[in-house]
Amino acid sequence: MEHSNLFGCHHRTHAMKPIDLRSDTVTRPTPAMREAMARAEVGDDVFGEDPTVNRLQETTAALLGKEAALYVPSGTMANQLAVKSHTQAGDEVILEANSHVFNYESGGPAVLSAVQINPLPGVRGVFTAEQVEAAIRPTDHHFAQTRLVVIENTHNRAGGAIFPVEEMRRIRETADRRGLALHLDGARLWNASAATGLALRAWADLADSVSCCFSKGLGAPVGSCLAGTKAFIDRAHRFRKVFGGGMRQAGILAAAALYAVENHRARLADDHAHARLLAETISALPGALLDPAHVQTNILIVELGPEAPFDAKELVRRLKDSGVLCLDTAPRKIRLVTHLDVSREQVLDACERIRQVWK
Repeated sequence: MEHSNLFGCHHRTHAMKPIDLRSDTVTRPTPAMREAMARAEVGDDVFGEDPTVNRLQETTAALLGKEAALYVPSGTMANQLAVKSHTQAGDEVILEANSHVFNYESGGPAVLSAVQINPLPGVRGVFTAEQVEAAIRPTDHHFAQTRLVVIENTHNRAGGAIFPVEEMRRIRETADRRGLALHLDGARLWNASAATGLALRAWADLADSVSCCFSKGLGAPVGSCLAGTKAFIDRAHRFRKVFGGGMRQAGILAAAALYAVENHRARLADDHAHARLLAETISALPGALLDPAHVQTNILIVELGPEAPFDAKELVRRLKDSGVLCLDTAPRKIRLVTHLDVSREQVLDACERIRQVWK
């Protein structure tokens, strides 16, 4: 059974779809979001003349407490623009060893900025001011010069873990004392805010630059913003052009992001509650190594112990056959993510299907 949306596209109804828990990037624009896109006022953004893009940038900068923001096609571009804008060739960047910038951005720091990475071991994505202090290179011509620290919040590979404000403040103090810049990869900062009740600025005020994503938990189809001082964003704007990220009548996309920011932030709490439902079910299964107390937002990383009936690849295949989609992230690990397009009823259905497959 199919229905048509506003643009005449056909989608199968929920009853016919698998329950897709692979990522919060798989969401589709809602009818109201599509309507906002269709009505968007547009101009040439490369000339700075798209009013909807400009409004999105101003709105995002205000939410993050920054002077300016820049709309870009992806979170990877936002992070790589930050690295490029904060560093020079031959510099070094300190970050956590499982961070997105280091693991999932195709070697961007090396390719685009000619910098090297100094990855620190973290505990569920969190590292300390003492670790940063110890990792800073001496001012000596034998060494790359440490210029930038990157923090990820929430942390993808740590299962959506929230970076504590207190520790980030201590790292900020170290960075100030040692003359380092601090970039916050806040792709899912919206989730951290929703889970804690803290404003986005609780973290953003401690960073020189912040990236945030509209196409994950907020459910927009495309795009991220990078925010910072006007001078920093002017520098990043030039590099956006270098990287091929200049878009023309991008207001059609920016309208979706604006709609998401204005209408989808409050409902992130639903995703977090759904993730806890999944966690409580899965943690009770033999061989599933998952502490529900560690599920702070919308991402579950499940380690498969010796008692688990399958390895990750086989489990993902069997779950797919049963109508539940998830990802294997290591030979004995799977990832499940709740989002806008998965209802409580579907999560309860997924819980039952997972139990049956486990048997």
